[in-house]
Amino acid sequence: MSVYLVTGGAGFIGSNFIRYILDKDQDARVINFDKLTYAGNLDNLKPIENDPRYSLVHGDIADEKAVLSVFEQRVDYVVNFAAETHVDRAIGEPAVFINTDIVGTYILLECARKFEIKRFIQISTDEVYGSIDHGAADENYPLMPRNPYAAGKAGADRLAYSYYATYDLPVIITRCSNNFGPYQHPEKLVPLFVTNALDDKELPLYGDGKNIRDWIYVTDHCRAVDFLIGAGTAGEVYNIAGSNMRRNIEITEAVLSSLEKPRALIKYVKDRPGHDRRYSLSAEKLARLGWRPQGDFESKLARTIEWYAQNRWWWEKIKKGKFEEYYNKQYVQRPAEKQPRR
Repeated sequence: MSVYLVTGGAGFIGSNFIRYILDKDQDARVINFDKLTYAGNLDNLKPIENDPRYSLVHGDIADEKAVLSVFEQRVDYVVNFAAETHVDRAIGEPAVFINTDIVGTYILLECARKFEIKRFIQISTDEVYGSIDHGAADENYPLMPRNPYAAGKAGADRLAYSYYATYDLPVIITRCSNNFGPYQHPEKLVPLFVTNALDDKELPLYGDGKNIRDWIYVTDHCRAVDFLIGAGTAGEVYNIAGSNMRRNIEITEAVLSSLEKPRALIKYVKDRPGHDRRYSLSAEKLARLGWRPQGDFESKLARTIEWYAQNRWWWEKIKKGKFEEYYNKQYVQRPAEKQPRR
């Protein structure tokens, strides 16, 4: 039996990964170590909460004693999804991000090197490369993070590599593009816009809406991480991309079209500080190992929109809680820049 320690497993990608692994491998056991902040939602794990192969430990990765107690149970693989990830929040509260994303990763690495683990997967992000005006970033592209979140992830990314170089810890670093899919917190673009549109509320679009991102379906990301646990080389960085470059306005219009909602719901709002214009990843290194995403972007986006439409029970209580107060402050009361008539 393989034992996976998944940190941040109650979050969006982490919970999808846990469900993926338990569905794929009947002999797997998963320990979910999660601080259960606003983004950690145990509803994400309802389908497997009574599975005897799954256990939850409520803890902070920045708490060394709590982390060490989990490693003492026996761990084969560590997959570190735990992170503060929302850029807007990082601009207002950078210390929280540094503590979780860097200090927490350091403690995980220190504990991992005391035990004979088989793999340590550090989940990084394409945002460590910063804005890329032309072409695509491969794994050797310079790191130029432009906000506290991205800088924290870049620090954790390089710290993880240093534990391979210095202590021979079997670390693999992944840098993935924008994820979308079920169970994503409605502070993120796709679920925010889908759920707002379902309720006929405005869709707050930053700047001119022409910022470009590469989008990957969350299950494809989970498949890639699982693939790299077996096929990746220790000490290496792997970009994970969906090869679906879209402007934010294109995603917005696709959501409105799918739900048959008017374009008048789009509300242009003041751009956030340090907002990267374009992200683009080259994932050829991963492709040469034999992995590529499955299916097409349009069907996956349609499937995602349908999930939120069919699961109001999941997101309505989130938006009615403290998130609604944050949303109102961040978007509703934020002055919009004038946009040209279209």
